[in-house]
Amino acid sequence: MTQIEFELFQLAGLFFVPVLGLIVAALAYAFFALGTFVWEALQRLRGRQPPLDPTGRLASEDFELKILKRLEWLRIVSRTAPMLGLVATMIPMGPALLALNSGDAAAMSENLVMAFSAVILALVAASITFFILTVRRRWLLEELRAHERALI
Repeated sequence: MTQIEFELFQLAGLFFVPVLGLIVAALAYAFFALGTFVWEALQRLRGRQPPLDPTGRLASEDFELKILKRLEWLRIVSRTAPMLGLVATMIPMGPALLALNSGDAAAMSENLVMAFSAVILALVAASITFFILTVRRRWLLEELRAHERALI
């Protein structure tokens, strides 16, 4: 391995722990969002969901901004979690390949387990948040449509 390859390998390795931390944070957020989503769904079924604009005086553009703000973190997590999972998969692949080259099957399998575990958790977080984002977007657009009709 040349010096620049080794330095790039070392630099990439520095990102592994922060990426794993972000994946854990994304997973925690996904489960928190799932809990609030279930609560909101129950409230909507009972007809007790508070409106996004309780005063009924927001302009449509302001209402749309509130919707975007409400969906922002769901969108960020659902789009970045798979990328973080890919990064967390690729970083340990280097040491796994080096272990394979030297015949160290235990080190190789240890790196591969970490790589695949990280990507699985990231994809679970992305799947949960994408589902919530899709349904909540529909709910909020229905509220926007009702709001616009009320303004006419």
